[in-house]
Amino acid sequence: QVHVAESGGGLVQPGDSVRLSCQLSGRTIRGSAMAWFRQSPGKEQEFVAAIRESSGQKYYADSVKGRFTVSKDNAENMMYLQMNSLKPEDTATYYCATRSYWTVAYGTARNWPDWGQGTQVTVSP
Repeated sequence: QVHVAESGGGLVQPGDSVRLSCQLSGRTIRGSAMAWFRQSPGKEQEFVAAIRESSGQKYYADSVKGRFTVSKDNAENMMYLQMNSLKPEDTATYYCATRSYWTVAYGTARNWPDWGQGTQVTVSP
C-alpha cells in the first residue's frame, strides 16, 4: 500500500527559505510520478510542482517558478521542495501526491490518487 508523508513546514518571515520533505513508502520513488500541491483556506488545491518518474523532468506553477525547486532522492525514497524568497501568498497547507505513471493532466489534483496529510507553511512578518 502506497503511503506519503510530508514534513518540514512552519512559520517563517517573508524572504525566508523552507525545505519540505515527502517520504514515499510502498513504491519506489524512481518509478513514481510525484507532485506538490497547496491549499489555502477558502481556495481550491493549487498545483505547485511535479517531477516525472522516468526522465526526472520538472514542472512548476508560474507563481513559484524561479523560487521553488523540486527534487528527489531515489536512494532515500524522498522528494523535496526547496522554497526560497517566500511571500505571504505562499501561506498554505502543502501536500505531497504520487501516482504510478505520469499524466499530461498533472496540474489537476483529482488525477493524483495518493496524498499525504499535508504540512502547514505560514509566511508572516
